[in-house]
This record gives sequence, structure tokens and C-alpha cells, in this order.
Amino acid sequence: MKQKLQRFMAGRYGADQLSRILLGASIVCCVISLFSRLNLFYLLAIGLLAYTYFRMFSRNISKRYNENQRFLNWKYRLVVKKDRKKKEFSQRKEYRFFRCPKCRQKVRVPRGKGKICISCPKCKEEFIKRS
Repeated sequence: MKQKLQRFMAGRYGADQLSRILLGASIVCCVISLFSRLNLFYLLAIGLLAYTYFRMFSRNISKRYNENQRFLNWKYRLVVKKDRKKKEFSQRKEYRFFRCPKCRQKVRVPRGKGKICISCPKCKEEFIKRS
């Protein structure tokens, strides 16, 4: 039986991180549909499950790989953004954060220095703010 499954899956894409997330979302939607008795969540769960299996059994490996890479890049950007916000939040007592009016670069300056002239490290624009 195991050999038959291996032969069937040969040349197919299989499971990846995006497939696991879609499968988890499908299970969550199914559980929500059980408690809320809304058919919308049930249909969404079936659709997500069908798309997950379509991705897993697909023979177009390069396209599925590109989809997974886009998902992983999106996930990475979210994690980096969350970490940046967390770091900024932890430094909020010692520093103030401003955006450059010209290039929108974030600039960190120490708190309690009064009105200061801030120069952007990226575009060298100077602007005055109260720290």
C-alpha cells in the first residue's frame, strides 16, 4: 500500500507550508461552521480543502513552488514588521520616532532634548521637531 502511494505521488508537488496553512484554515472554518451553523463557513472549509488537495496533487511543480515562495515572502515581511514594531515599542521611553517628510524614512531621536533639528540619514533632509 505504501509503495502504491509513493508511485501515485511521484512527480506531484506534495505538501508545503502554504498547504499546511490552508488545511489548518479549512479545519478552523469547519469547526466554526459546527458551532455557528452557518453554511458559509462550511462551504469555505470545503473550498479550502479542495484547493489544498489540488495543490498537493498538482504536477505543475514550478507554479506551486512559486505560490509557496510568495506566501513565505509575505509571511517573512509580516514577521519582520511585527519585530520592528515590538522593538520600537520597547524603546518608546528613551526615543521618539519621526518620519522624514521627503523620503518617509523612519528616524530615531532621543527623548527630552527639546526642539531639535533632525537630519535624515537617507536623503539628508533637515526638519525640526520637538523630542
